Amino acid sequence: MKSALAVEHLQELVRIPTISRVDPSATEWTEFDRFAQTLRKLYPLCHSRLERETVLDHSLLFRWRGRASTEPAVLMGHYDVVAATDEGWKRPPFAAELSGKGDEQLIWGRGTLDDKGSVVAILEAVEAQLEAGLVPAQDIYLCFGHDEETHGTGASAIVDLLESRGVKPTLVLDEGGAIVDDVFDQVDAPMAVVGVAEKGTATLRLTVDQSGGHASTPPKFPAAVRLAQAIVRLNSRPFPSRLTATGADLMRLLGEHAGGMTGYLLRNVSWTKPFLLPILVRKSDELAAMMRTTQAVTMLEGGHAVNAMPERVSAIINVRIAVNSSLDETLAHVTRAINDKRVRVSVDSPGEPSPVSATSGLAWELLRSTIEKSFPGTIVTPYVQNGATDSRHFTRISNGVYRFTPFAMAREVRDTLHARNERMLVSSYLDGIEFYRSLIASL
Repeated sequence: MKSALAVEHLQELVRIPTISRVDPSATEWTEFDRFAQTLRKLYPLCHSRLERETVLDHSLLFRWRGRASTEPAVLMGHYDVVAATDEGWKRPPFAAELSGKGDEQLIWGRGTLDDKGSVVAILEAVEAQLEAGLVPAQDIYLCFGHDEETHGTGASAIVDLLESRGVKPTLVLDEGGAIVDDVFDQVDAPMAVVGVAEKGTATLRLTVDQSGGHASTPPKFPAAVRLAQAIVRLNSRPFPSRLTATGADLMRLLGEHAGGMTGYLLRNVSWTKPFLLPILVRKSDELAAMMRTTQAVTMLEGGHAVNAMPERVSAIINVRIAVNSSLDETLAHVTRAINDKRVRVSVDSPGEPSPVSATSGLAWELLRSTIEKSFPGTIVTPYVQNGATDSRHFTRISNGVYRFTPFAMAREVRDTLHARNERMLVSSYLDGIEFYRSLIASL
């Protein structure tokens, strides 16, 4: 019965369309208020026994006082979601419908994976442990951001607040890697990939200015053509592949579980990487992104009339900067690749890679042992996360920031993140609740 109730709670919260917009004035803040009010109803013990604060009007901060506060922990997530309409979805994105039965039952909806599933699983676990009378050994903070998908101001403000109070968490756990079994086909065991760092996220703008004019008498080399040529040049010159220390650790660990020539190459990655890197880059886009800084053209702008030459055209480039690189190095590569002084390269939104958290010590060992206990037979391995999370702000106050979502995610499920038909296995959600319960009991 309790598992059925936990599913009903997730359904109720997914049905609240907490869509964050780049322009805050376009955001329906009443839905965020409704979400917070619903949490009060669904999790009464969390709200009566924990200290609760609202930060920047909508981000939520809970403090669960433990027997000591010298080595606090943070469990975090975000409850805002990216936009979705019914178009192209097999099931409406905010209906939270169930399909299938048994271990194959799915819950559909925007936010199931990113990231209401984690937020609700944390609250379910905390509510259950409060009901059982648990008093944690150390303080536990629950941090739920309201604008992770856009600006991350909520999480940043929470960190400011904690820093002002002298809070230095030993462990911070946010969304991130998951339980996967289809990244390395030579490794049979499922893998729990734990983000020990995340790439930098920056927005670059390519701009070409030119005198306008009537489209009936176009210049020989219009601004839009120059911009298109720059984009093609950039796309044909990907960033060089490199293997970070974290990547090498991942390869060696996988090599212990892989046989044949692949296992040999992985185990001896310190000298086989010149042969191994090209293989991994060709294998999949997912693996290729792990090995280099990536670049993606996400927006094109220009023109004001169908019969007028645009005076300014621009392209937005989303770059994810590898941890062994920097924004300056990224800009230098883009400028060289374009090789056209008429194309101006500027930075709309800068973001450097995060520090790398340790894969030894109390925080890591606690996380690793809890994963192995909750998901028997799983290989726990570090990796560098490609996407950005709210946890990047917490590196200011903690050296133990990790990114792991305790759900099994097949590739077809991972592909629905920020896309149509987002969904997750109900069994994975319930397993995630048990993971958080176990972790909380060990903190």
